[in-house]
Amino acid sequence: MPHDTPLIATIVAGLGLAFVFGALANRFRIPPLVGYLVAGVLVGPNTPGFVADASLATELAEIGVILLMFGVGLHFSLKDLLSVRAIAVPGAVVQIGFATLLGVGLAWLLGWSMGAGLVFGLALSVASTVVLLRALQERRLIETERGRIAVGWLIVEDLAMVLALVLLPALAGVLGGQPQADDHASLLALPANYG
Repeated sequence: MPHDTPLIATIVAGLGLAFVFGALANRFRIPPLVGYLVAGVLVGPNTPGFVADASLATELAEIGVILLMFGVGLHFSLKDLLSVRAIAVPGAVVQIGFATLLGVGLAWLLGWSMGAGLVFGLALSVASTVVLLRALQERRLIETERGRIAVGWLIVEDLAMVLALVLLPALAGVLGGQPQADDHASLLALPANYG
């Protein structure tokens, strides 16, 4: 029976160090996420010693994010999202718009293209759903009114980013980037370059 040694080594090193440093962080009353981050740095390519397979670690991290988001889905309902929509939707939209404009302005000052500025601004506008949800769960705030507002806000941000990621390749040519060959049909669907 063949064994995939890099997979086993990455899982064992990652889980072992995450457990040790997560427990140490917890002991010092620091969020365990800080310990997990330290564990990742220790097995990363920029520190001496064992180096985990970065591509494999990325795939395992994606599985972890999927499981965390699944757990959030178990705790959050559409009814909860609708109950906080009056705050979460406009708040997230204004925050995304402001951060995106800030990013575009900063990119303009740095001499970047409009497309690069838009991508930079969108990246600035998104909070880490994973980190915030973990922090809310640790503090047992996810079921409170503030927790539901925060989760609703995060869900609106995530949905907006999914839409942005779908539209960015189609807008690449308009924004100064290089569209992919199959994106020309999408570009034709744009109303004559905005007008």
